[in-house]
Formats: sequence, structure tokens, C-alpha cells
Amino acid sequence: MEWLTHPWPWYVAGPLIGLMVPLLLLLGNRRFGISSSLRHLCAAMGSRLPFFRYNWRAEGWNLAFVLGIVLGGFVAGVWLANPQPVALNPQTQAALEGLGLSPDSGLLPKELFSWAAVLRPEGFLFLLIGGFLIGFGARWAAGCTSGHAITGLSALQRPSLVATLGFFLGGLVSAHGLLPWLLAWLR
Repeated sequence: MEWLTHPWPWYVAGPLIGLMVPLLLLLGNRRFGISSSLRHLCAAMGSRLPFFRYNWRAEGWNLAFVLGIVLGGFVAGVWLANPQPVALNPQTQAALEGLGLSPDSGLLPKELFSWAAVLRPEGFLFLLIGGFLIGFGARWAAGCTSGHAITGLSALQRPSLVATLGFFLGGLVSAHGLLPWLLAWLR
């Protein structure tokens, strides 16, 4: 059972993710993506806004998929967690220290991912604006990174290529340009 507590190699996990696309197409021309599930959830809860008045039951499988992600994350994080600390590359550790973050706290630096950080006005504003930008970007791009990069690219859709390139370019600019400035502002 050691394979349960260690990350699967790319040559196993990648094809499994890739096989989701034809499976979803065979099950009724369904699209892989997560951002639309919030809309389905709001519609299922009976929102009165016109945007949420549609037959959400036709996309009920998507809500079951999201529930599976949440349960899978819980199982992986609680029952199958690796007790060893995350092994970061020394260059990554040096880069994090250069930004004023403590790499000894694993993948989630405590300077950003702790109640103390979030409850400060700057941290709360950082979280609020970041969440808004992610939601706005996913809506403006007509989907999220997983939907465009996995389903859209496999269907050879040009808008998905543009969206995926934009997601990655935005991530690079944010990580290397904005993040150092924002972390200085948060201190």
C-alpha cells in the first residue's frame, strides 16, 4: 500500500487525467472543468437570479464530481498523508527565503497561509482581491484552467489555446513580477 502514500509518477497520473476527456465525451458530450460547478450549486440552491434559472439537474454529474474532489482531498490529506516533510529543491528554498517566506513550513508558507495572516486587514484584502480576480478571470475566459487545458486543448479549440497560454503567462508574470511586490506590501 506504499503507492497510496506517495505521489504517482507523471507517466501514470498524466494518462489517467488524459483518459478523462474521452470518457466524459462517451458519457454524453460532457466537458471537464470546475468553475461551472459554482453556478450549478447556486442554481441547485434555488437562486432567484435569472443567470441561475436553468435545468441544473442536467449538469448534476458535475456536482458529484466536485464532491468527489473534496472527499478525495480529505482522504488524501487525512488518511493517506505522507508524514515526511515536503522535499523542496534547494533553489526553490533559496527563492522562498529571498521573498521572506519560510520554506520549512512546506508547500504553504505560514506567512501567507495561516489564520494570523488572513485575519490581518492586508491579508484579508489580499485573499478577497485574489479570489475576485480568479473568479472574474475564469468567467471572462469562459472556463477554468482545467477545463480549457484538458478538455479544450484535446478538442483542438483555438479559444482554449489562447486561454491556456494566458493562464500560464499570467501565472509567470504574477509569480515573478507581482508576488515579490505584494509580499513586501503584506509585511
